[in-house]
Amino acid sequence: ELQTSNHMVFTGHPGTGKTTVARIMAKIYKCLGVVSKGQLVETDRSGMVAGYMGQTALKTAQVIKKAKGGVLFIDEAYALSSEDGSNDYGKEAIDTLVKGMEDYRDDLVVIVAGYVDEMKKFIAMNPGLRSRFNRTIEFPNYTASELVTIITNRAASLDYEFSPEAIAFIEDKFAKV
Repeated sequence: ELQTSNHMVFTGHPGTGKTTVARIMAKIYKCLGVVSKGQLVETDRSGMVAGYMGQTALKTAQVIKKAKGGVLFIDEAYALSSEDGSNDYGKEAIDTLVKGMEDYRDDLVVIVAGYVDEMKKFIAMNPGLRSRFNRTIEFPNYTASELVTIITNRAASLDYEFSPEAIAFIEDKFAKV
């Protein structure tokens, strides 16, 4: 039978809501009893990798320990893997992460996030990751009109209102970008 995993890969550009959804998932997992505390611990390569041998495993283990009982969110997780397979400390971080996911498999969810192609390569590089991350959620970019809605709602919450000309101008700029 296929082992279903609560760990997830979030793919998409910055600003598409990955961290926000990870925070919500932590609360949902807590309510469902998947994790005991429901906190979200956010990190990236710099929070896991140290400058010399042995330190990375320690640093990564500390982050995992902090996330136990909740969700560990690793942004730009692909930065942990080196394309050329050179011996950098990212591999040590990944190995420690895989071990932590095993040790705390009943009380830790890991969500890794980043750009689509980089994340595919990252997961494919390590069999331990491949077997644990079997669910990917893609976060599409916002459309120009969605961005206009976001900005007008945000403005309204601060008691500002755009003129129709300003809205047309903003939408045009977003469409060009």
